[in-house]
Amino acid sequence: MNKRKQPARGSGKCPVTFALDIFGDKWSLIILRDIVFKGKRHYGEFLNSAEKISTNILASRLAKLESEAVIVKTRDTQNLSRFVYSLADKGRDLLPLLLDMIEWSVKYDPQPDASGPVISGAPDRLLERLHEDRDALIAEIITGMEERNQ
Repeated sequence: MNKRKQPARGSGKCPVTFALDIFGDKWSLIILRDIVFKGKRHYGEFLNSAEKISTNILASRLAKLESEAVIVKTRDTQNLSRFVYSLADKGRDLLPLLLDMIEWSVKYDPQPDASGPVISGAPDRLLERLHEDRDALIAEIITGMEERNQ
C-alpha cells in the first residue's frame, strides 16, 4: 500500500507550492534533466551545460536538491577529490513529470529545433518510446541511471 505523507492540518500549503519550493526553478530542473537524460554526474559536467549556469547558482541548487533528498551526493570512487550526484528515490519519482514536461513542450514550443532528428530539443526516438510504452521507457531510463552509478 502506497502511503502519502499528509500535510499538517491547517497548513493550507498547496501541493503545487510544495513542489515548486523544492524544484520549481529553471536551474533545478536543468540539473535533473542533465542527470536523467544526459548522464551527467559531476559538478563540472553540470557547469558545462549549454545553458551556462553560474558556479554559485549550481552549488546552491545542488545543495538544495540534496537537502530535500531529491539527489544524493557521494564520493567518486574513481577520483576521491570529486563527488557524484545521482537521483534519490524522491528524484526518480519526478521522471514522469519530466516526461510530461517534454511532451507538453513539444506540443506547444513554437520554435522547433532544425538541427537534426529532434523535435523541440527532444530526440525523436524518446518521443516515440514515450508514446509507445511510457512505463517501459521509465523503467529503461531508471535502469540506465542505476548502471551509470555502479
